[in-house]
Parts: sequence; C-alpha cells; structure tokens
Amino acid sequence: MKLNYKQKIFSYFLIVFIFFTAGIFFFEQQREHTYKVETLSSDQLVYASLIQKYIDENNIFPNQMAQINNLLPILPENIRITVIDNKGGVLYDNDVENPDTLENHINRPEIRIAAVKSSGTAIRQSSSLNREFLYFAKHYENYFIRIALPYDVEVKNFLKTDFVFLYFIVFLFFIVLLALVFLSNRFGKSISKLKDFIDSAQTDNFDLANISFPDDELGEIGDKIVNLYGEINKSKKKITLEREKLLQHFQFSQEGVCFFSRKKERIYCNSHFVQYFNVISDNPSLNVNQIFKEPIFKDLQVFLSNKREKNDNLFQTTIFKNGKHFNLKSFCFDDGSFEITINDITKAEKIRLMKQTMTNNIAHDLRTPVTGVRGYLETLRDQPDLPGEKRIFFIERAYYQIVRLSDLIRDISLVTKMEEAADLFNKEPVSILPILTELKEDLNDKTEKKQVTLTIKVPETVQINGNRTLLYSIFRNLMDNSL
Repeated sequence: MKLNYKQKIFSYFLIVFIFFTAGIFFFEQQREHTYKVETLSSDQLVYASLIQKYIDENNIFPNQMAQINNLLPILPENIRITVIDNKGGVLYDNDVENPDTLENHINRPEIRIAAVKSSGTAIRQSSSLNREFLYFAKHYENYFIRIALPYDVEVKNFLKTDFVFLYFIVFLFFIVLLALVFLSNRFGKSISKLKDFIDSAQTDNFDLANISFPDDELGEIGDKIVNLYGEINKSKKKITLEREKLLQHFQFSQEGVCFFSRKKERIYCNSHFVQYFNVISDNPSLNVNQIFKEPIFKDLQVFLSNKREKNDNLFQTTIFKNGKHFNLKSFCFDDGSFEITINDITKAEKIRLMKQTMTNNIAHDLRTPVTGVRGYLETLRDQPDLPGEKRIFFIERAYYQIVRLSDLIRDISLVTKMEEAADLFNKEPVSILPILTELKEDLNDKTEKKQVTLTIKVPETVQINGNRTLLYSIFRNLMDNSL
C-alpha cells in the first residue's frame, strides 16, 4: 500500500522518535545500573582497603593469611573474601577451608580487569561454590583482594531498574505522538494541496483563482509556485501563439525556410523549401538533408563544415538552375543550430535585366535630343546674324528635342518603379473609357498640330483591375510614340 505524504511524515518522525527514545532509555538504564554497581563497589573497596591495611601492618603475606579470620567479626557476615597472588594462586578464601584446592583465578573476569585498571567488577556464577556473586577485585602491589557479595534478592532489588524514568519516557512519547499527528496534518495538508495542484496542472484542469494553501511556510511556497506556474502558463500560451503565427508565416511565405539542429537534423521545413530544393537539385527528393550531399550546394557545405569565427555566421550566394535564379542563405545560431533559406529571385532578376536594358536604351536615346539641343543652341550663339526664319526654326527644333527629352525622363521614372513591389500600387476596377477621354483632352494640342484625328471606340463597360495612374501612363506612352 502506497502511503501519502502525511502518513510518510508521521511514520518517519515516529520511527526516529522510537529509536531515539529507546536509545535514551537503554542508555539511562545502563548508566543507572553502572552507578548502583559502583555504589556497591565503593563499599567493597572499603572492605578491601581494610584487609590490605591489616595484611601490610601485620606482615602476614603470604604464609599467614589465615590471620585474616580475625577481621571477620567486624565485617558483614555474607561477604566472601579472597586473596590471590599475582600469578592467580588463591592464598586465602573465608568460604573454603583449604584454598590450595581452588583452581587458578588469573582468568577470572574481575581479576583480568583489575590487572589492567587496578580494580574490576563482575556478576557471575562461582565455579567453586556454585552460587552467583557480585565480585569486586582490587589489585595491590603483590596480590589481589577480592570481595564478593551474594547476588541475592536484596542485591538484585538494589540493582533493579527504576521504572519512574520509563513512565516519564512513555508519557513524553505520547505527548510527542500527539504533536506528530498535529504537525503531520499541518504539513500533509499543504503537501497534499500542492500535489493535487500538480496533478491537475498536468492535465490543464485547474482554476488558479480557487487554489488556496494553509497559512504557513509551505502554504506560502505553494502560493508562489501557483503564481509562477500561472505566469509560465501565460508565457507558454503566448509563445505557442507566436510560434503558430511564425509557422503560418513560413508556410504561406514565398520564401523557402528550413531549420536544422547542430547535428544537421531537420527541425522544421516549409513546402517552398522542398519545392525550390527539388528545382535546384539534380536528384529531386523529399529528403531535404540531401542538400548536404548535392554538388551544386558545395559552397554551403564547406561553410557549414568549417569552424567559423563568432561573427562569421552568415553565408549567401546566388544559384542559376533550370532557367531560374535563386538566392541561397544560411545563418548559424549560437547553439550550433542553423537555418537555410531559398528565395526565387527570377522575377526580380528579370526586372533588373529589363531595367538595365531599358536604361541603356534610354541613355542611348538621350544622346540624340541632348546633341540636337546643344547643336541648335550653339548655332544660335555662334551666328547672331542668322535670319529670323532660320532662328525660329532652330528654336522650334530645340523645343521639340527638349519635349522629347522630358518624355524620356518620365520613362526613366517609370523604369525606377519597376523595382517596387506590385502590392505598393493600389489596384481597383478601372474603366478604360474615362482614361482615354482624359488622354485625348491632354493631347489635344499635339493632335491638332500633327493634324491627327483621335477616335475612341471603347464601350463604357470595359474595365481593368489595376492602377489608374499606371494605366494612364501606358496609354500616354503609346500615344506619344505614335505621334
């Protein structure tokens, strides 16, 4: 069974407190037991010191140890006194008539401890008397004096554990248990609400306005998380919307766009890129990664494969293939990814060439009227006595050349407009008859001088979807050339 966060908190704290409480209890019991043993040992040390003083003052070591019996009337009846030499041999024991019959005591626990620490204690069964004793041994210069108390009911009761501290620990345990329940409920409530929010956020099934947390630090953290998530969600929606706009722009744009990862894996590619790629490529394919293998894209491949400086991240070239001109660009980003764009500039290239041709033609045509005007003016300047009729003839001829020059300059302005995008001109349904009628009135002086009759035979219903100014220029240009 899976525990929720509240149950986990309660369980963890409970386990920790149980181990902590048990450790404290057992440590206290050991300390209390040690203290009581040391209390008894201090009494036994008094008896041992009394016996040691008696032995040294009467100089009875080691052969007259039986004289210790003289001290027994002033000592407690139930104590057992044993004198042991440094090799473990028993020299005296008040409970044994013949100490020589006792085995060597050098390995007795209390003797081993006393040999190292000067004194030692042990509770154990006596192998010689088959009784349980509390032993205390004190090591002097040439011998050990061991005092043993029978481990009877009286001694056991003295060493028995005092359960008052246990009752206090149990009481404290229940107090802490209640505190744990309260804390786990408080913490668990905040965590549970936060978990519910995360679960609902994963499915976008939440209402930020109705989400609340308890008034504590976890609740404050939860409120901040909810607010941050709300901001992130708003930003995510904005980014998604902008991404959709950008993708739609790429999809319907006349520009071929393709994005690649650092490892040259395709990330996004619009249909125009595939179309232009197949026009340029010698081996048409829907796999645009072939652009890294086709020989015609060799310059691009060299640019992408070479290690570039930080500012050297733009590549651009022009490709002519199958009667079409394409502008190929590549831009590398800081993370190693890059984009490749292909533009069909065939129309713009044709306009450029047309403009160049027309400009050259107009420049050639400009020489004639300029030369003519210059010649007529120089003649008038150099021949002040020229007859009046000739002078008027030269002036008229210069005037007509200037008129022609003005028309050529107007044509140059139209050539300049050829580079402008068609969308810059307003298009609307235009009736042709009013344009031609206006043109006829504007050219009235010219047609009369040329003795030309202009007849318009266009139904009033004829319309063209276009720009009225440019349509007027077309018919004006045709008529001027005709005149």
